Amino acid sequence: MEADERAWVDGLRRGERAAFDQVFAAYRRRIYAYLVRMTRRKDAAEDLLQESFLRLAQSAKRLETDTRLGPYLFTVAHRLFISWTRAQAVRAQLAGDLPARETAGNERSPLEALADSQAQLALERAFASLAPAYREVALLVGVEGLTPTEVAEILGQKPEAIRQRLARARIQLAEALGDHAPASWRTA
Repeated sequence: MEADERAWVDGLRRGERAAFDQVFAAYRRRIYAYLVRMTRRKDAAEDLLQESFLRLAQSAKRLETDTRLGPYLFTVAHRLFISWTRAQAVRAQLAGDLPARETAGNERSPLEALADSQAQLALERAFASLAPAYREVALLVGVEGLTPTEVAEILGQKPEAIRQRLARARIQLAEALGDHAPASWRTA
């Protein structure tokens, strides 16, 4: 993958469409999964995904030769998510006292509809119950396989702060998952 990434970055810097297509194919699902779990809205995740790759296309020729595309794309997606969250807060404030839309008792969210097992459903609900800062770290480390140091870079935090957030997230996930939680989380 490292050799592919170097070739993709070189291709992006030269403006090659094929390189962009390869990067999109390699990272689209991961970035989308991150965004849908953070926004909890499929439509918002799709919009932010498109914007993330648009930003890559716009800055492709200015990439450093040693750019690591995974952390780069997650950084862009994170920043877009933060902007989206702020815009949502402004919209909510402007909406005033309008009641929030509540789903019917038997209506399932897109993530629940995708979950095909009780353990998966429990995990999705546990992630959704985490505060966004903990959810983000748990997703980037636990699901995306990034290191706490890489996550610290993406979020603009110190690695130790990320490790502490991750530990707290694992404890909260273990409590929410009960018997479905990995044993190593329950003893944290």
